[in-house]
Amino acid sequence: MEQIHDVMIVGGGPGGYTAAMYCARAGLRTVVLEKLSAGGQAALTEWIDNYPGFEEGIEGFTLGDKMRLGAERFGAETLYAEVTALSLEDQIKTAQTSEGSIQARAVILATGANPRTLNLPEEEALLGRGVHYCATCDGMFYKGKTVVVVGGGNSAAAEALVLSRIAKKVIVVHRRDHLRATKIYHEPLMKAENVEFRWNSTVEELLHDTKLVGITLKDVNTGERTQVDCDGLFVSIGRNPNTELVQGVVTLDRGYVVADESTRTNIAGVFAVGDVRTKALRQVATAVGDGATASHYVEEYLAEH
Repeated sequence: MEQIHDVMIVGGGPGGYTAAMYCARAGLRTVVLEKLSAGGQAALTEWIDNYPGFEEGIEGFTLGDKMRLGAERFGAETLYAEVTALSLEDQIKTAQTSEGSIQARAVILATGANPRTLNLPEEEALLGRGVHYCATCDGMFYKGKTVVVVGGGNSAAAEALVLSRIAKKVIVVHRRDHLRATKIYHEPLMKAENVEFRWNSTVEELLHDTKLVGITLKDVNTGERTQVDCDGLFVSIGRNPNTELVQGVVTLDRGYVVADESTRTNIAGVFAVGDVRTKALRQVATAVGDGATASHYVEEYLAEH
């Protein structure tokens, strides 16, 4: 007979593997379904400086793999497979994967969210070499330097404020003539002496040698192009949560899984952790906290059912 796991975790990022470690350590039969490699978005980050316990920082890929090994030490299994469909509403949950069907009594969604990109040539190649998607993660690399923030919403405004306390100069590039961010961000940004704005502009080209050295801007009204020298570019134009598998089943808000601090969703026995759930801050540390929390409520759910 096909084995039924106690808990199936879809996604092997920090939230997923923390949940796996806690669940396995509690004696639950635990399997992690991951299509690429451990670590999720963190594994794509060249250097992580803001996760406790690594005073000199740590490579994102290395941190992700250490989390995998920690979970597997307590008996969690990792299945490298792509999940193609999920059936979540019955008491026994089922995942259809590229490696076959997997069943479990509880499911933790840890599928993450991907930052939206500018879709420019070599943007991916310059990741970590001047191009970034998180000022809280990577801003400290630009102390005393010039950086550009692309975007005009709350996230972009918050990133610009963070960087204004670190960088020598912050240039905010927005395609409109005003910020979409809430008013609370406007005054401190306008008052910051090292912040300037390039309105009605889009980034058309990334200038580089071995790393980013500048960008080309295009005025959306006149078509005029100007070159801006900079050391770093922070893209903050939103994220795309990976929730295609649960659309129409799990309640979503702007694409994110609605789950409160208990990590419980609207479906009994289904939980959500990390960047995929509705939350204020998406960091490795908050994903790890979600994973630990989810394990508690998974245990509680399984005890009741």
